[in-house]
Amino acid sequence: MAASSRASNASWDPILIISQACSIISIQTLHYLTLSVLIPPLLSIFAEAGALVFEGGATNVGMIMDWREMAGRPTVRGMQGEDRWDAYYGAWSGGKQLGSGWEEGRWDGWTDPMRGWVIAFSWMIASFADIYYLCILIRRPRFILDFALTLAFSHLVLTTYYSASIPTSLFFWFVIFAWSASTVIIAEQLCVKREMAEGLVISPPRDEADDLEMGELLRRD
Repeated sequence: MAASSRASNASWDPILIISQACSIISIQTLHYLTLSVLIPPLLSIFAEAGALVFEGGATNVGMIMDWREMAGRPTVRGMQGEDRWDAYYGAWSGGKQLGSGWEEGRWDGWTDPMRGWVIAFSWMIASFADIYYLCILIRRPRFILDFALTLAFSHLVLTTYYSASIPTSLFFWFVIFAWSASTVIIAEQLCVKREMAEGLVISPPRDEADDLEMGELLRRD
């Protein structure tokens, strides 16, 4: 009974659970902060400014949280064709068309493909910062995979909730898998090298140790 009680206490460690939860929240927050620093200026430089207006601008939170932004899909509410034809107007008199055109300031259904590439590139650049965060906060190589996949899964849940739709873009899934693989592999290797460097004890060769012991004995004699 005592052994089973100790085993249950060892498996249920509230302090450990709280610390892991805080680490996950910290890494998730740092990940989004890194993206918020990278994405807006890159979009302002490389993306088409007119198309960004209808997506809320380069600083819109959807550029990070909405998977459709990375996939290059429109996020404007309503059907694409419906919005386009609703923006068309014409003037008729006596069976003759006097004028027609597109209403200014209305979205015409065009999306900028560069936007998705910029966001995907920002994710891959952010992976290097995430590797640093994992090495500093987690440190243990055997925990890197769990925390990295938890970060990716949390983002999938958040982006599904934000966009009210499950990600269906192959490009989006490819970027997420590439980010996860590079983050896990590089972070684990760095943590392993650090543990080997910290745990390596440099001792003199056996022959030198024997000579030192013999020298001490001779001096005592």
